[in-house]
Amino acid sequence: MKVSVSQFEIDSEERIVYSEAEKLERRALGLPACEPSPPGLLKPAGGVRRSAIKWRAISAPDVLNEAPEYGSAFSRGLRLDFPNGITHLIISGTASVGPRGETLYPGDFRAQCWRTFRNITRLLESEGASWHDVVRTTCYLRDIERDYKEFNRIRTEFYTALGLDPFPASTGIQARICRSDLLVEIEALAILMRDGAK
Repeated sequence: MKVSVSQFEIDSEERIVYSEAEKLERRALGLPACEPSPPGLLKPAGGVRRSAIKWRAISAPDVLNEAPEYGSAFSRGLRLDFPNGITHLIISGTASVGPRGETLYPGDFRAQCWRTFRNITRLLESEGASWHDVVRTTCYLRDIERDYKEFNRIRTEFYTALGLDPFPASTGIQARICRSDLLVEIEALAILMRDGAK
């Protein structure tokens, strides 16, 4: 018997065999330990009810396309509107990607940095935010020993030109980035107060 769940078809006769560790972690997430779970089964932890938080994907199609268009399963960012009038913008790892999903400036670290900042700027602007609202970044460099000094110079130049004071909190990490021709990727968190928030 086949059961249709959203875009997926699950054969109810088939079962995935999970390791004991996977079963433990799946159970902790509220998921069955023996079969694929339908979307929406995860339940939020205590605190603010999920239904009280309004959230949606954000985008800036004029500078970069949506990741699912080239086979990746993530949003460019999320906007979370909390009931207390505070909004969080969570910007996914963003790199030197163009409006058709293509890598821009392969091999040119400095140009990739500037394009990455441009893409994040547009994502922020699409929600009425700016770098002045960014409180934290996580910066991934393919070769941190080779590129960190130049990255820090460009980032400092950019933040100074914008008049940021203080600069966002930040962590730099050496990492394999999703494509071999991308040299830098940045995540960002911005916090905004909506009109009428106290």
